Amino acid sequence: MHSQPACFTLFKKPIDSYSLPERFTFPFFYQPHPLCKLAIEELQHHLNNQQTWQHNFGLAGDKASGTGKMFGVLLVQTQQGEIGYLSAFSGKTADSNHLAGFVPPVFDMLTKDGFFLIGQEKLNRLSAKINTLRKNPNIELYTQRLNDIKSNSQLQIENHRSEMIEGRKRRKILRAKAEQHSDPTKLTLLMEKLGRESVNEKNQLKTLKNHWDKKLAVAQDELNQIVDEIIQLKGQRSELSSSLQQKIFQQYQFLNSRGESKSLQSIFADTPMRTPPAGSGECAAPKLLHYAFNHQLKPLALAEFWWGVSPKSEVRQHKNIYPACLGKCHPILGHMLEGIEQDENPLLTNPAIGKSIEVIYQDDVMLVINKPAGFLSVPGKTIEDSVQHRMEQLFPKSVGSLIVHRLDMATSGLMVIALSKRAHKSLQKQFISRSITKRYIALIDGTLDKNSGEITLPLRGDLIDRPRQLVCFEHGKPAETEWQVIDKHNGNTRVYLSPKTGRTHQLRVHCAHSLGLAMPIIGDDLYGKTAKRLHLHAESLTLHHPITKEVMQFQVDPDF
Repeated sequence: MHSQPACFTLFKKPIDSYSLPERFTFPFFYQPHPLCKLAIEELQHHLNNQQTWQHNFGLAGDKASGTGKMFGVLLVQTQQGEIGYLSAFSGKTADSNHLAGFVPPVFDMLTKDGFFLIGQEKLNRLSAKINTLRKNPNIELYTQRLNDIKSNSQLQIENHRSEMIEGRKRRKILRAKAEQHSDPTKLTLLMEKLGRESVNEKNQLKTLKNHWDKKLAVAQDELNQIVDEIIQLKGQRSELSSSLQQKIFQQYQFLNSRGESKSLQSIFADTPMRTPPAGSGECAAPKLLHYAFNHQLKPLALAEFWWGVSPKSEVRQHKNIYPACLGKCHPILGHMLEGIEQDENPLLTNPAIGKSIEVIYQDDVMLVINKPAGFLSVPGKTIEDSVQHRMEQLFPKSVGSLIVHRLDMATSGLMVIALSKRAHKSLQKQFISRSITKRYIALIDGTLDKNSGEITLPLRGDLIDRPRQLVCFEHGKPAETEWQVIDKHNGNTRVYLSPKTGRTHQLRVHCAHSLGLAMPIIGDDLYGKTAKRLHLHAESLTLHHPITKEVMQFQVDPDF
């Protein structure tokens, strides 16, 4: 009998009928291998039934305080040829880095008496001292006193300057009159007198400034005696935090199949970010691979899924399969998967091959097209074929930009194309002023109770997992969508979606987010489940002709 690594799990039922993967999963866009699906089923059954630890995933009614988690499975082969899988969770679960049956973290920051907890305790003490000092009532008192002195000084100095201006005007009039009517002796005496008045006013201003500067200095010194200690402690806290973070980055050492080890710091050194984002290395995928390499297990396939309620800002569906995140995991997995043959990156394959663009309307200055699903509006990083590229080929003599607005690659429907600079300027102005009316049809995964409504959830890009969008009430841009039910069938709902703004992925997030319709659009591989296509179609478009100003309306039904 040979012993297996502690976290290695054999399948509970025979898998002889399954064929093994030919290549490892491309982790950023994939359909899970059937054995990974089986491993996920077993792990989810375990999550539903285990009684060893407790974590509020928000599935038993307490959604407000619940916290969902990303879990992952890694299909592996032992040196003896046995097939099984490893399980992992991202971050902490049940307030722990270690749970029976799950791979451990690459570096355990929570080790008792470890440098992280010691450093964290020092940071907490500094923060507590800073908070205590901030509660000193004299801070508010001295700050208000300083502000009052500043206000009074500005008022008195400005009043004196106003008096000086009036004095200059008065002296100018006196000089002019004296030059016309006074004899030279009187004129000289008057000029000397007026000169002394001017000098006296300037000296008074100087004295006034000195007076207030002294008062301000005293008040500022009183305040500084309190806040300087806070500033000093904040500086100490910042230095300690930075030092602690750098030490953590060095402790995270990731293995690959060649036995090579790299730290987080060195992995991210050559990326645009330079510094690893918070939580780097704590995702399920790198934990699984590191454990496999560390225990001489051969990785065969990977899959990750969300378990529990969605975060407040993100869109995560319970039990849905998700790719590895780009911001944190892409650099790490790039190192870890060196030397391992992977599935082809489907994002590098042109989805528009064999597809044509239907022209709905055309004249000398514009045209309206029906863009197929899976067709880029403009060239991507690796794929040139797009609406823009096709239009440039069809209209090589057109002047200016052809593209006025865009549709997501996965979205089908109406787009207006400009064939002249004048037309482009006019159409773009209509989009900016929102005088163009757009309406979409979507098929969403679920049955809505209401028949219509409005969604106003502000959106911003997910900086560490592009192109995903987040709902963010603090930094997000306003986004408004009106919706109306068309019909319901087989547990799905067809709806009209009328966006009042044009944010990236607005309709997709507004449908899928828990504060929106809470039902993703069918086929949404970012915010829902993958299908043959995204069931979202730009169905109608109303605009003014860029030259004649005639109102024009276009409509094309979806093919789903």
